[in-house]
Amino acid sequence: MLQGRKNTYFVIKAMEREEILKRIAEINGELKKRKSENLLAAYNSGRKKHKKQIIFHKCKKRNRWVFGGNRSGKTECGAVECLWILRGVHPYRKNRKNSFGWSVSLSRQVQRDVAQAKILRYLPRSWIAGIIMAEGRKDCPADGIIDQIKIKNVYGGISTLGFRSCDQGREKFQGSSLDFVWFDEEPPRDIYEECVLRVMDRRGDIFGTMTPLKGKTFIYNEIFMNTKRNPEVWHEFMSWRDNPYLPKSEIKLLESALDQSALDVRRDGKFTEGAGLVYPEFDENVHVIKKPFEPPAEWQDIISIDPGLNNPLSAHWYCVDWDGNVYVVAEWFASGKNVEEHAEAIKRISRRLGWKTDSRGRITALIDSAANQRTLSCNKSVAELFREKDILVNTNVNKDIFAGISRVKTFLRQGNGEGNLYIFPECINMIDEFRRYFWASGDMPVKKDDHCLDELRYYIMTRPRPTERSQIISPVALDKRRRMRKQKGGVSD
Repeated sequence: MLQGRKNTYFVIKAMEREEILKRIAEINGELKKRKSENLLAAYNSGRKKHKKQIIFHKCKKRNRWVFGGNRSGKTECGAVECLWILRGVHPYRKNRKNSFGWSVSLSRQVQRDVAQAKILRYLPRSWIAGIIMAEGRKDCPADGIIDQIKIKNVYGGISTLGFRSCDQGREKFQGSSLDFVWFDEEPPRDIYEECVLRVMDRRGDIFGTMTPLKGKTFIYNEIFMNTKRNPEVWHEFMSWRDNPYLPKSEIKLLESALDQSALDVRRDGKFTEGAGLVYPEFDENVHVIKKPFEPPAEWQDIISIDPGLNNPLSAHWYCVDWDGNVYVVAEWFASGKNVEEHAEAIKRISRRLGWKTDSRGRITALIDSAANQRTLSCNKSVAELFREKDILVNTNVNKDIFAGISRVKTFLRQGNGEGNLYIFPECINMIDEFRRYFWASGDMPVKKDDHCLDELRYYIMTRPRPTERSQIISPVALDKRRRMRKQKGGVSD
């Protein structure tokens, strides 16, 4: 009797378990169906996160760009940004009841095959309020060329996305007031400037996603270098390695098919020109500190100066941590000033930093040996004038350009993904020079825009090579390193 009851119990439990598994399968099937019907809701919501895409979407700047390699995920985030704005569901920005924007491609064919295809992939039919076709049938928009899509906004309004192509000419870009313009790949300058005017009335946004195949065009200066110092301009690089949905086996196959110069552009989205950058190892994501911190007083080392009166004078404050990593923590960069003005600025910045002095309140610094020379307009050298202002400059610096560049390279690239040289973001001129420092003929760089990098070499040549340091790290030093990595926003050991 007891045995029969046990058997009945297990049969009931087996039936319950089967019913539970069946219900779970139904729920998973429904979730999968909903995900396929609304890819926008599923975008970046799974276990895999495309961190660079999220950084782009969170950026509040009004002129923001992604420079990415092919298949890095750049176009995907451009299309999603458009639809979030139009639909009124942007998770990181203030939403509106209706919006009007443009998607700009290089040609109508490129529009149909790339930007338009991405938009339609993320746009459920139920959200479409109407379609105006330039070519083809509205009941099959993917096969034709769309002029406008009307999209239902969650607040009850109707948003509009217009499609434009650069081959239509500037005249087609006149007259409208827009909330945003999305450039899928780099536009000609006249069309870019016209679109900037289109978003002014509504204080709208410009955003672009591109692979810099054309080299150093106006976008290089206008956006990447930001030569006008526009506070609303922002950029990010996106590589194959940043795309969590691109299989490693495919990355390996793609890399094997391209040479290094092609990889720089098509894998990493980097600008290239001529013989190339002197410091291609420089990576703002690695070498520029995103969250500056106050270095301990014990880290303070010395100031390095490249002198100039009519030409710019460059001065930077250098610190060294317990592991021998170098930090460039402050900058003075100015032209058309005399030694007295430069000296006062250096003292002012030093006071702000709490920079070390000797017992008489004097500051020590390295300076180009050319500062020993006297000019016809003054019977004292620049070095002597600085010393009179209590800045004790040392002109005994190593000016070997090739050796200095080689030494800097060892600090930029150590094979650990971190480097041994870090720059605070206020040192904008040094960061700019890293971007624009190119080789000329032979083994010499172009002698232009190099004041910061010259005095960086003078300083780095006073430091031992990273590989020459002791490999033994004490527990105290290791703990200090972990704390400083945490302060920098990095990953602890």
